[in-house]
Amino acid sequence: MSDLDKRQQGYRSAYGRYLQTRKYGTGMIILFWTFLIFLMVIIFSDVLERQINPNRRPETSENFAESRVVLKENRLGHFVASGRINDHAVNYIVDTGATSVVVPWTLAEKLSLELGVPILAETANGVIRVYETELGTVELGNISVPNVRANINPHMQGDNVLLGMTFLGQLELALKEGELTLIQQN
Repeated sequence: MSDLDKRQQGYRSAYGRYLQTRKYGTGMIILFWTFLIFLMVIIFSDVLERQINPNRRPETSENFAESRVVLKENRLGHFVASGRINDHAVNYIVDTGATSVVVPWTLAEKLSLELGVPILAETANGVIRVYETELGTVELGNISVPNVRANINPHMQGDNVLLGMTFLGQLELALKEGELTLIQQN
């Protein structure tokens, strides 16, 4: 039987089978490594997110007299937590040095916040123009404060809200061993 007849009848040489097997093997190895890298990215992005924001679901407690939220500091020593403004999920950076709650411009647009009177604000980077606004509700864990004065900062990068004293001033704060406890009297 000639080589042409063998190919027409579906015969393969040992070398042909080797090449076909090698092609499938290489494809499986590429698929395995792609899946492994994808899995590692998902796992490590979650680990990194937990290091940046260890308070995605802050520890809360409540009784008839008060509501408490306990925040753990992140690896940089900041208190970052997830919460809600006007029923929209946001991330806060607790800033006792900020006079008011400060919302970045891009986030303010997403939340459909109304621009109020432009005012000058003194920041670590100098004096800038911000816009006053009022937030319907600011929530952190089981603490909810209505009608919070805030500023919209067009120069602020990212989507993190500075949780300043217009919110924090209505609560009791206690700092001990890397934990910040916020207490709202009911």
